[in-house]
Amino acid sequence: HHSAMFLGITILAQSRSRRSTMKFIAVCISALVVTTNAFGVQTSTKSGIRTALSMNVEQREVESVKVGVIGCGRIGLVHLEAITKAPGVVPVIVSNPTVSKAEAAAAQYNVPRFTEDAMDVITDPEVDAVWICSPSSYHAEQIKAAAANGKHVFCEKPIATDLPETVEAINACNEAGVKLMIGLQRRFDQNFKRVQEAVANKEVGEPIQIKLCSRDPSPPPFSYVKGGGGIFADMAVHDLDMTRFLAGEDPLEILAVGSCHIDKSIEELPGSEAFDTASCIVRYPGGVTAMVDVCRQSSFGYDQRAEVLGTKGMIQTDNVYPNTARIFKTDFTGNADMPYDFFLSRYNEAYVTETIAFCKSLVNDTPVPCTGQDGLVALIMAIAADKSAAENRWVRFDEVVTSIYCKSPDNCEVLPMDVFPEGFRPASDPKELLLPDFDQQKSDTGGIGLREQVANWFK
Repeated sequence: HHSAMFLGITILAQSRSRRSTMKFIAVCISALVVTTNAFGVQTSTKSGIRTALSMNVEQREVESVKVGVIGCGRIGLVHLEAITKAPGVVPVIVSNPTVSKAEAAAAQYNVPRFTEDAMDVITDPEVDAVWICSPSSYHAEQIKAAAANGKHVFCEKPIATDLPETVEAINACNEAGVKLMIGLQRRFDQNFKRVQEAVANKEVGEPIQIKLCSRDPSPPPFSYVKGGGGIFADMAVHDLDMTRFLAGEDPLEILAVGSCHIDKSIEELPGSEAFDTASCIVRYPGGVTAMVDVCRQSSFGYDQRAEVLGTKGMIQTDNVYPNTARIFKTDFTGNADMPYDFFLSRYNEAYVTETIAFCKSLVNDTPVPCTGQDGLVALIMAIAADKSAAENRWVRFDEVVTSIYCKSPDNCEVLPMDVFPEGFRPASDPKELLLPDFDQQKSDTGGIGLREQVANWFK
């Protein structure tokens, strides 16, 4: 726990306000409250202290968890429909800048209120949790606002469009003591999930190699690619996260390359925005390697498969088709139809499953299955891949982490190593950048939240 305490000391030294002092104490508490015996076994004590959420859970027979949805586009409607089917959760308000879309969604799913302003959802006193399904550029701002208003948050990836703002948004939720779940929907796809379960349960022995391919049916328009952050951040990030999900470990380093084969018009764009095809090798502890290949065109539908080779066998997934019908003729044998060619068709069930998972977390007050830290590590992996392709070398993931300088948990920036303040020790692990989240606070302190920890210190 020394690293966490050092971060707290650094924060205190760099900000003398009472607010930063409170954060310093909170970080120190997080380092001290978990006891570890001589054999490295972590222990904690649970108590009957009730948080606002747990009190809400106790009353769920009478009063359901009430939620609002920001964004009534395609993804927002998928989540909204799933919310209406989840037990114990009731949507009470939706928003969309084009208010007619919000009105239509409210009518379709019997939501009592609609608005054009996302802040109406975030500040609604009846709302316990907010689903953020707006464009990526609004995510961090809306996460911070929801946290400031005491709302639990589900947010589609990415958390933010850059690393410092990602850390700040996560810490805003952790400091406020609200849950944050990130929508990395492939983790909830039944095919990928079955592979992960096989690895976790040692059905194929210890993992040796992991392979993932992700190829879209057709390339997006130039306007989508321009300013989108490049192929690693807006496409391969899902596959990079999946390698970590399957490996069950944090990655060490990455080697990435990219090229352009499909739409030559994008070659004029900067960095990895000029790539429509890319390959990555990711190294994990114990010599395990993961190989990822992505392309913006397959020509035959979504080609998204996974494979894990273990010491006792191998498990792999196939593509998903609308049906299992096959045709047998003198000149052809195979599936009667092509694989799904639209992402909402391919992953509709996964989007619904992840929504229901967060609903269960809210209703039962259990840990979220995909945390802010998971979203942060996925972004770090994508940034490292971009750096590797640009510099034509292996890049360690801690190179990206150590570039982040935080004056306080909610004030971060990326700096060159040679301009860090004297005495500042950069973090090497992503979790060193974060305050303990809602579920960690409860687990580590016997049910006492971060705010209660700080208050107790000032009694």
